[in-house]
Amino acid sequence: MPTSASARSTAKALAATEIQRLVSPSGIEAWFVQDASVPLIAMEFAVSGGATQDPTDKPGVGHMVASLLNEGSGDLDSKTFHERLDRRAIELSFGPTHDHFCGSLRTLEENKEEAFDLLRMALTSPRFDAADLERVRASTLAVLRYDSTNPSSIADRKFLEVAFHDHPFARPTGGTIQSMPKIGVADLKGYVRRVIAKDTLKIAVVGNVDPQVLSKLLDRTFGSLPAKGESTPVPDVVAAKPPQRVFIPLDVPQTVVTFGGPGIRRSEPDFMAAYVVNHILGGAGPTSRLFLEVRENRGLAYSVGEQLVWMDRSAMFVGHSGTRTDRAGETVEEIEKQVRRIAEEGPTQQELDNAKSYLKGSQMLALNTSSKLAGTLLQHQLDKLPIDYIEKHNAVVESVALGDAKRAARRLWGQGLLTVVVGRSPS
Repeated sequence: MPTSASARSTAKALAATEIQRLVSPSGIEAWFVQDASVPLIAMEFAVSGGATQDPTDKPGVGHMVASLLNEGSGDLDSKTFHERLDRRAIELSFGPTHDHFCGSLRTLEENKEEAFDLLRMALTSPRFDAADLERVRASTLAVLRYDSTNPSSIADRKFLEVAFHDHPFARPTGGTIQSMPKIGVADLKGYVRRVIAKDTLKIAVVGNVDPQVLSKLLDRTFGSLPAKGESTPVPDVVAAKPPQRVFIPLDVPQTVVTFGGPGIRRSEPDFMAAYVVNHILGGAGPTSRLFLEVRENRGLAYSVGEQLVWMDRSAMFVGHSGTRTDRAGETVEEIEKQVRRIAEEGPTQQELDNAKSYLKGSQMLALNTSSKLAGTLLQHQLDKLPIDYIEKHNAVVESVALGDAKRAARRLWGQGLLTVVVGRSPS
């Protein structure tokens, strides 16, 4: 896909963007882009830990902490806390991944003092009132009960179990129906104490704020957090070796397929080659091989796609498809056929050129808001990339040669697939 004029314009603007490494007087570090074009401030932050720090028998503790941090803190109950957020149009949210506990703040520049103060209170003095805990627990259980009969949720959960066995990555970040009733206030407070600390804190800020003012806000917000967390070490893990296939019977009108296998970690030299060749096989848009061969040419699936997933301690590729029950077997066979083909032959030069053009343009267009830019800068920190990686990204993509892509394809897909199929048994 040729790079559009708007993509080139965005790329030039981003190349001219100064990303500062800002360090506050007390040592809080952030990557910062000062942007006076809109009166907004967007901040993304994360600490190491995430769902891997849930007790083994209580998955979902981090999820519950994230759901309750903005439900009252200090002398503000839940109603009062939300009234203060709403009155100033402040957006504050939290969430765990497997690796990290993340937070997000959006505010108008004129409300920055109150916004950062409410975030400080949420992080340092959460109330975890019993009534709020029970309300959030009931809501979470309702979602989990729905997921227990949802074929896509069942397939994803089983896929992680097959891929990671007894490793913490196998546990669902949102908890289980069995674990949720066991989670108490002591678990929530213990998680906050162990995980939310300054030693692994990463911050990205984009917005209309003076660097000196931001430094003071960061000190006030994060300065009183514990200096060091008490996270339990998480071992590296490689996803289970393919091929494996699991069938889960479920009386639903559409059969769901989740497939994948061991991936390539972000720090490895072959990562970008894998990223490019994965776009060719199953990436976004109507030009991927899986979309064309499985959906368009054969009409086997309602949807099909695949992506790379990388964590601090592992990496995977994961794909999804949905199809009619009577065509599920044929769908899986065609997906496996396309995987074997690209593993054995690799992509063509034309496919490689098209993929690189798309990925260079889409990277720039994906950074067209303050929030998206802040999120990308945070991810770059978590991935241990250099502060100027945005400027280097297109050159890294362009440097992928056909031999690199073929080598990455063999490594990703040469062993086949881990496959989970959920649906009715074919008659």
